Amino acid sequence: MRILITGAAGFIGFSLARQLLARGDSVIGIDSVNDYYQVSLKQDRLAALREMGGNRFAFHQQDFARMAELTKVLEGQEFDRIVHLGAQAGVRYSIENPHAYVEANLVGHLNMLELARHREVEHMVYASSSSVYGGNTKLPFSVSDRVDHPLSLYAATKKADELMSETYAHLFRLPLTGLRFFTVYGPWGRPDMMLWIFTRKILAGEPIPVFNNGDMYRDFTYIDDIIAGVIACLDNPPPDDGAEKAGGSVKPHRLYNIGNHKSEHLMKVVGILEEECGRKAEIDFQPMQPGDVRQTYADIEAISRDLGYAPTTSIEVGVPNFVRWYREYHGI
Repeated sequence: MRILITGAAGFIGFSLARQLLARGDSVIGIDSVNDYYQVSLKQDRLAALREMGGNRFAFHQQDFARMAELTKVLEGQEFDRIVHLGAQAGVRYSIENPHAYVEANLVGHLNMLELARHREVEHMVYASSSSVYGGNTKLPFSVSDRVDHPLSLYAATKKADELMSETYAHLFRLPLTGLRFFTVYGPWGRPDMMLWIFTRKILAGEPIPVFNNGDMYRDFTYIDDIIAGVIACLDNPPPDDGAEKAGGSVKPHRLYNIGNHKSEHLMKVVGILEEECGRKAEIDFQPMQPGDVRQTYADIEAISRDLGYAPTTSIEVGVPNFVRWYREYHGI
């Protein structure tokens, strides 16, 4: 297949592209390569993809929120399916810079829907987020739950993306699958995420900020498990058969949680990091951050039933894998 991936220089986009190239697909990558976090890491990911993919990997540094430029850069290039992972990420940053989220996550998502519609692609898989569950107290979070009370603008934009997608599935019968990711981690991860921050600070002997005084739980999902789920979705477009699908749509539109189906205590992860880093963490306990949630926990019954998704990597395996990669990448 020929697959267009937005956010190809990002953590999940890079990891997906690498796996698709390994199985023989061709990949067109789109990414603005912005400076939300260190550009050098994004460039290193792209270099690895170019080396691996050869002429089966093409890359365009392009902001997909700019429709005219996006259309021009993709002129004459063919692709069968799209995985739209590009977005302005981060719950806390959305409080500081809301306009960046409207531009990337709303305008950008609409542009990708329009591109998919006019190119008549076979399927578009897109990134939603577990943050859409907001203040829900029922656990685990299920795709059948109502998600009308987001706690951050980031979460609100992701819910809006799901609604726009439902409209396009209805009006244009465009096959779409939205994926609600739960705390993705692993080698080549993001420097703004907890695992990277804690590893860097523990190794440097600096205090780590632990919010809600440590009373936090997350459904940590290893990157290899995430990519297995994304590819299973990509390879199985939702049928336009009028039957109700995961998430409740009767259009060719599905919503899935992709998580590990385990809600792990944050301090347990800190303990594993201490062991792998070879030193105790100095902990700076802080109150809950605005827009954050105490616990995430994915109900993955729908994607397991439909596509056989079955995550296999525990934090006891995944966290040490990340620390080993981090040390090797930084030469420490």
